[in-house]
Amino acid sequence: MMMMRNGIIWVLVLYEGAVKEDGRGPTVWDKFSHSFGKIIDFSNADFAVDQYHRYNEDIQLMKDMGMDAYRFSIAWSRIFPSKVNNMAPSGYHLMLFGLNQYRTPLMILKQHKELKIFSLAVYVNGDKACFNFLARAFYGVNPIDTKLGDKGPTLIALWIFFQLAPLLTLGLPFFLEDPLLHTFRLPPFLVKGSYKKLYDFFYNASGKILDEGEKMGIQREEVCHNLLFATCFNSYGGMEILFPSLLKFIGQAGVKLHKQLAEEIRMVVQSNGGTVTMSGMEQMELMKSVVYETLRIDSLVPLQYGKAKKDLAASAWLYIFPEGIRSLMNYIKQKYGNPLVIITENGMDDPNSPFISIEDALQDKKRIKYHSSYLSNLLASIKEDGCNVRGYFAWSLLDNWEWAAGYTSRFGLYFVDYKDNLKRYPKQSVQWFKNFLTS
Repeated sequence: MMMMRNGIIWVLVLYEGAVKEDGRGPTVWDKFSHSFGKIIDFSNADFAVDQYHRYNEDIQLMKDMGMDAYRFSIAWSRIFPSKVNNMAPSGYHLMLFGLNQYRTPLMILKQHKELKIFSLAVYVNGDKACFNFLARAFYGVNPIDTKLGDKGPTLIALWIFFQLAPLLTLGLPFFLEDPLLHTFRLPPFLVKGSYKKLYDFFYNASGKILDEGEKMGIQREEVCHNLLFATCFNSYGGMEILFPSLLKFIGQAGVKLHKQLAEEIRMVVQSNGGTVTMSGMEQMELMKSVVYETLRIDSLVPLQYGKAKKDLAASAWLYIFPEGIRSLMNYIKQKYGNPLVIITENGMDDPNSPFISIEDALQDKKRIKYHSSYLSNLLASIKEDGCNVRGYFAWSLLDNWEWAAGYTSRFGLYFVDYKDNLKRYPKQSVQWFKNFLTS
């Protein structure tokens, strides 16, 4: 008999608070949230919903609901502010002890957006041609003719692009947010001989792009780390998977489109001193449109680039499309040989409006419909399609501080009263989950 885990999530920045207790060091989100204009409601996460002190109360809420798993993250800057902090783990020990008494399986987020550093890894699967092509196209240098030789792709191990990574790019003004020039830093443990060889190649080959980054106020070394990541990542994702679809689409489009694309590219390259630059690529409106349409028409996952405008959550980016989760599970089954899958985060938000009373906010019928429809499609993917799905974590247990949205959106199954000592009140969805878990 298959065991299906049903759980709840919390992320330390959004929940924990207590940012200056037990020797905790600062995180990037502490600095970010205290920078003027970065958070929509000018709030910060210094207190969040204070789970660092209220863990017993929140564990009891989960127990009352019948949840059998809990996924949470740890503030590594509390444990390693600069050197090992032996005082910090005491708070986590107490919470883990409480969860153990409740006999709750745990899923700990080893790394998340709150880290002072941002981890990356690299992917390689014989993608030598793709890597060399991109290096020649963007930097005008053939890796084989440099000290890197033909070993470049073999130095790239496995790139892991972390959960919700685009939020890390908000460190720059919006008009400077370039896909290749975002502000995440290289973790020290990846600085090794193989990485240095790649880094040296990119540093020597991409002088003009490094200059462009410096003009934007980004350190030259940081730009180089990002160029290395973008090229290596796209050697697999962009070239091996998406490029064939792009060529197929353009080939079928006919001579007229070929001519228009050629004219646009020649004009932009000429206006940028005869070279391909990042700012020049931004000027290629037709090219960007063709790429988008290719991905929309021939996407890896059906409806991946569709927009379910008829049903949105409070956040403008959160489209509600329950059928998509069944489609995605089947894609994973077919593409990767039906591995064990756990849905680690799924949920929707309501607006936090001063015009909505607590009584009305507790009537979260839309959230009930959301989880019911997603879980129904997930169940169909298991029973009818044979997908190997073993867990579903709802975001989230409590209303909380939501990154750049601050306290303006409410994802929780429990309402948190920010005006009255962070009191927790169960929404209707709590009773729905209780019934669901016992049915």
